[in-house]
Amino acid sequence: MENILFTIFDIFNFGWVAFLWWFTLKNYIALPERIPVHFDMEGKADGFGGKIYAFLMPVLALGLYAVFVYGLKHPEDTNFPVEITDQNMNAQFLIMKFGLRILFVVLAVIFTNIQDYIFRYAVDDKAKPRISFATIFISVVLFTPALLFIAHLFK
Repeated sequence: MENILFTIFDIFNFGWVAFLWWFTLKNYIALPERIPVHFDMEGKADGFGGKIYAFLMPVLALGLYAVFVYGLKHPEDTNFPVEITDQNMNAQFLIMKFGLRILFVVLAVIFTNIQDYIFRYAVDDKAKPRISFATIFISVVLFTPALLFIAHLFK
């Protein structure tokens, strides 16, 4: 059952990367020459760059996807918050495999939200992000301790 669930996650995560590339390529031509590349916590652009920066999020997503796939294929080469023993190896590897997949979903949603916001803000400086930056920040900050807590439950 876990292999089916993991396969569904893998297809879904690859789909996020493909969607991000499609979204970028579809909207690239309509972008102005100068686009926002950095935002403050209120969502106001405070850094601008050339439209080539539109490819930053898809490249980062593809790179992270490759790193995560490598980590999932070789869990023994990754770093764990607890010592891996014969007794906890299967539980820790399962937590890592599930955690990385969930983390990638969170990151893909964040990257897609930022990419969408960059494109909309480039043509309308009154645009608002669909998911606020505070919500994104809190979700990332809370995810890591939750995963570490789960890992320590199965020492």
